Formats: sequence, structure tokens, C-alpha cells
Amino acid sequence: MSSKIDQKDINNAAWAACDTFRGVVDPAQYKDYILVMLFLKYISDVWQDHYEEYQKQYGDDDVRIRRKLERERFVLPVVKLTEKNYETGEETVLDEFPATYYSLYERRSAANIGELINIVLDHIEESNKAKLEGVFRNIDFNSEANLGWTKDRNKRLKTLLEDFNKPQLSMKPSLVSEDVIGNTYIYLIERFASDSGKKAGEFFSPIPVTKLVAKLVNPKPGDRICDPTCGAGGLLIKAAEEVAKQAGDDKQAARNFALFGQESNGSTWALCRMNMFLHSFDSARVEWCDTLNSPLLVENDRLMKFNCVVANPPFSLDKWGAESAESDQYNRFWRGVPPKSKGDWAFISHMIETALEKQGRVAVVVPHGVLFRGAAEGRIRQKMIEENLLDAVIGLPGNLFPTTNIPVAILVFDRSREKGGVREDCKNVFFVDASREYVSGKNMNTLSEAHIGKIMATYAARAEEEKYAHVAEFAEIKENDFNLNIPRYVDTFEEEEEIDIDAVQVEIDDLEKELAAVREQMSIKLKQIDRNAEV
Repeated sequence: MSSKIDQKDINNAAWAACDTFRGVVDPAQYKDYILVMLFLKYISDVWQDHYEEYQKQYGDDDVRIRRKLERERFVLPVVKLTEKNYETGEETVLDEFPATYYSLYERRSAANIGELINIVLDHIEESNKAKLEGVFRNIDFNSEANLGWTKDRNKRLKTLLEDFNKPQLSMKPSLVSEDVIGNTYIYLIERFASDSGKKAGEFFSPIPVTKLVAKLVNPKPGDRICDPTCGAGGLLIKAAEEVAKQAGDDKQAARNFALFGQESNGSTWALCRMNMFLHSFDSARVEWCDTLNSPLLVENDRLMKFNCVVANPPFSLDKWGAESAESDQYNRFWRGVPPKSKGDWAFISHMIETALEKQGRVAVVVPHGVLFRGAAEGRIRQKMIEENLLDAVIGLPGNLFPTTNIPVAILVFDRSREKGGVREDCKNVFFVDASREYVSGKNMNTLSEAHIGKIMATYAARAEEEKYAHVAEFAEIKENDFNLNIPRYVDTFEEEEEIDIDAVQVEIDDLEKELAAVREQMSIKLKQIDRNAEV
């Protein structure tokens, strides 16, 4: 029996497969080809593993085996390539094979390999509409624009298929767990984000940040959890992991939650759907839509409501749709319409309105300008504070994201604080300044487990901590004109040590003596050089 495959080995093998495209295709594009191939290899290996199990029971009875396989999580159909004789109307079968990675590997030298990959993906989509409809529509393995002329394209695709046939990338359930596959998918997304620079913001949020945001909303078994700007789905997965931690050994409770997401970028939406599938969250509902202008998480013409709403929206999004916000059919912007050049409070308003009344919790990553900018944003901020919705402001270090080096903050809103909620007596806002808590990296900073643990312990205690945390009563915030800039509430000023003038003067005197001695030695050396020159 083959030995289990290590997480590190599968990660390295998957990343090495990217060499086929490096220097030829932009990382923001080739990530789609790699991740789709990883997904295809995974479902093919699971299918093959189950086929072999049923073969032990039914021998070569392919009909019975396929009948069994049709009851699996997903179906990999048979592809029939035909040619029609238009004079006789008869069709001739040119080729027939299962829609799997292995069928493509056998045909890797075919002159039309890009077209064959597309055909296989189309058949898989068609046979699994409920779970995978539209997932591959934005990826074209026969694209001349992305993958080059036919000869070069075929060579690259052949190499890619061969790279995924390595033993380290065998994804049979008998060799590797679903957790490992899901971790590899996230690992690749993280590496692609590092390579993609500013483009990474479309699909990636740093894992430590997603972990912290998920912990702050404290999802529980039975909750409905939503990310209205879900990217590749990292925040939703971290929230699901938090539910599992709370459930402990209760496996039923650990799976008792529902995930929802919305994403405006088609390619990123497809990555998220595959990510959900690889983590066995097949029932997650992820919509491809513009959250602010045409949300699709709607029930009976009203926005769906959730226990937990989390997001890392695009920072200060320009042209977000302010022109039509006043006539918004869901009345999300009744507190005011944010400026058309900065959509931060538009996303926050949407999140608040989709959180369940008197119980929903919201955690959102924002740039610091959200805390203090005035005009329309200031008025919206004031109203939310007056409604007693804001629970905490947590400042984070700079350079945590591949897209920007600016420091960010997390705003936590709790609708159980509003009138009629169980926490309506809580009239303060908790400020945490964790801006100096980070691990410095070559390209990016990060939060360690210890940093996340400290933030969460401080948040849970909700107590004053010098130069780190402060409980601000409503009157104090009002006195600051509802400006939430963290330094107004958490004083991190460090006094400089007093300078001992006498000690400094002694040090200067000593240095001058040393300098005089050096000058005397240099003068002697120069005279010796002059005498030698004369001789």
C-alpha cells in the first residue's frame, strides 16, 4: 500500500507545475489554469479511487459501476467526439473516453489538446449543474491570446498535464485527506497573490487577517455566514473552521452552518466555487454579482439576513454606484449615501442591513480613512454610533497585504447592542491599537498566532491596557465629533529618555582627544612619506 502524501510535498509539486507558465503568462492569469488543473486532478483521482472500489465488488460490470458512481458527490461523464456526415445525416464516433484528467493525459500529445481540455470541462459542468455550473466558463485552455500559438500552446499544456501526473500530486482519498487538498489550494492562492501584486486584491486576503476577522464575529453552530465580497472564499472557510472549533467533538454541530457569498469578478467567483467544493462545502451558495448594485442573495424581494457577516471589501472603491444609491430598492443607504469616489461605507451599510436585527454580528477590514473622514462618511459613521451598533475598532499594522502597505483596521458591529438587543446597555466602543504587533517579513508583514491570541484575549476582557486598549464611552466619542481615529483614544506616545548633558560633554571631550591623537599620527606618517619621496 502506498504511503500517505505529505502536505509539503503536494504543495511543492503543485507550485513547481507553475514553471510551465512563468515568464510567459501573467501570474494573475496562469493561476486560473493551475487551479483548474488541480481541481480536475482531484475530482479525477476521487472518481478513479471510487471506481476501483466498486470494481472489486462488481468486477468488469461497467454498467453497474457507473450506476453506483452516479450517486456520488459529483459525476464524471463519458465524452463522445463525433463527426456528422451532412449528406447522409449519420454520425461517426471518432473518440470516446471518460471526462477525467487521465483521459487528457493519455491524449496530451494531441494537436487539439487545448480544445479537448475545454470539452472535458464543459461535460463536467453540464453533468454537475447544481454544484459546478459556470465554474469553467471563464477559462479557455485553447486561448491563443493567453497561451500562445498552437505549437507553443500544445507544448505548455502537454508539460502541465505531465507535471500533474507526478506521484506527489496523487489525490486519491486513500493517500491524501480533503484537508490537505484544500490547504494546497489555499497555499497556491497565497503564492499567486504574492506574485500578482496589486491584482491580488481581487481574490486574496492574508490568512492571519481572515483568521482574526472570523474569530471576531464568533460564528456558532446553526449560523448563516455571509461574505458579500468573498474573493476566493478564504474568509468563509476560516469562519467555518471557527464553527468546528466551537462544536468540539460534536461532528454534526461542526457541519451545522450555511455559507453564502457574492463576488463581482467572474474568474475569482469560479475560484471560490472550486475552493468551497475542495473543502466539502458543496452546499455553499456563492453568487456572481455586483453586491452594491445588483445583489443576488435575496429572498422574497428582500435582502437575505445572516448571523455573521464578514468582509475585506476593496478599499475606497471608486465609481461604486452612488448615482443610483438614493433609489436603492433595498433601502440600504438610508443613513446617507457615501461619496461616489469612496465605497467603504457603502459596503459597511450593506453588511449592517444584511445582519439579523438584534443579534447579527459584522466584522469588516477597512482603511484608516473610514475612521475619520468627514462629510457624508462622517454623518453615516455618527448615525451608526448613535444607534449603538459599533462594538470595537481594532488597528492593525501596515504592509499586511500584497496590494498595499497602508495600515488597516477592523470594525466590529454588533446588532445585539441596538434597542431591544441583549447588549443594549453596552454604550461604549472598545479600541485596540495592535499596529506594533507583527512579524516583519521580506515583502510583507504578518500576524503570528500570539498576536491574534493577544488581540482576542484583550477583546474578550474588554479592559483598559496602557498603550494598547481603551474603552471609550459614548460621551468621549461625541466630544471627538465621532472621529474614530485610534490615537485619539489609545495613547502610544513614548517619551524620549532625558539626555544627560554632562555625560554627553565628557563623551565629546574624549572623542576630541582621540581625534587629536589620530591627527598627530597622520602628520608623522605624511612627513615620512615626503622624505621617502625626496630620496
